[in-house]
Amino acid sequence: MSVIANYIKMLMPEPRTMRRALLALALAFLFLAPVWGLWAFFRSGPSLNETTVLVRNGMTVNQVAQTLYSQGVIRNKTLFKFWGRAARLKLMRGEYLFPPGASMSKVTRMLTRGEIHVTKLVISPAIHGWALQKRLEPFIPADAFWAMWKSPKLTKIAGFPNAPSLEGLIAPATYNLNLAMAPEEIMLEMVETFRAQVLPRLEGGVLPPYETLILASLAEKETNIPEELPRITGVFYNRLKVPMRLQCDPTSLYARWLSGDVRFTSPTRNDIARNHPYNTYSVMGLPPSPIAIPGKAAIEAAKAPMKTEEFYFVATGKGGHNFSRTLNEHNSFVNTYRAEITRQRKGAQKGKPAPSTTTQGQRKSNRKTTTKSVSRPK
Repeated sequence: MSVIANYIKMLMPEPRTMRRALLALALAFLFLAPVWGLWAFFRSGPSLNETTVLVRNGMTVNQVAQTLYSQGVIRNKTLFKFWGRAARLKLMRGEYLFPPGASMSKVTRMLTRGEIHVTKLVISPAIHGWALQKRLEPFIPADAFWAMWKSPKLTKIAGFPNAPSLEGLIAPATYNLNLAMAPEEIMLEMVETFRAQVLPRLEGGVLPPYETLILASLAEKETNIPEELPRITGVFYNRLKVPMRLQCDPTSLYARWLSGDVRFTSPTRNDIARNHPYNTYSVMGLPPSPIAIPGKAAIEAAKAPMKTEEFYFVATGKGGHNFSRTLNEHNSFVNTYRAEITRQRKGAQKGKPAPSTTTQGQRKSNRKTTTKSVSRPK
């Protein structure tokens, strides 16, 4: 046993040598660790494609590190956590679009600066609820949208607590959205923009503010020729005073959509005949709410309708409308319109390009019917 013990003792280094070796290893680690860390921090990342990462409210550095790692943006989540704590990273909620091969240095710089990817969503006049829902679908699930659409809380914020929905209570504007935003946050921003930018402009008209908004929406759906708007609201206002049914084609379509048929086509005879509160062919007065988002010009036209003796208008077939005071005059214009449409169709059948009829007076997809008025008296 003594021989073996002596042999082991010979193999073991002196304590002083052992201490020197351990010190050398420690110094090497202290030198190489930062070098490796810098190399790992600045080397290209593993992602081969552009990657979208969502940083939501309340996420911690650890959660963001795990998300970046699981989506293949970074190689080492431990290094990211170390950097995040050392730099006291303050995470900015948002949607981040990291380029292919982004280094951890690039990733952390984008997060530090809050380089959030923004989608500029343009909400234009004449858009109705169904079209708005499709525009917002990447940001708001359909079921969440329709639940908020009839929210009394949101209609109250807009300034009209008794409104049946948010139709017409969304401001036409450009909104900066990102996928990390909560659906409620997006809808609230749109409603608050309406309250700040649109609500004050509804005061001072011939009708109360909400009725002004409704009338403006009807005119907005009838034409996108700004010069025609006061004349169209003038016709509708004259009818309201008589009273006569407004017989506004877009309201018959809106009634169809509310009834569950969301085909976006021209109104049919069934649409015209439908007994519905929104169908102004079957009920007197304005519909219960706007039927779309009106623009500034339509609101001004609804506040001050043109003073005329006109009660009728019909599309020309070439863009715009013909206005008339009497039913006989109106029916003559209806015949003129039908003759123009027939001429265009014959030209198209012969292989000749038909004259352009989709000028501003008729170019409203899901906004403008083929004929503003049929031969039935208004």
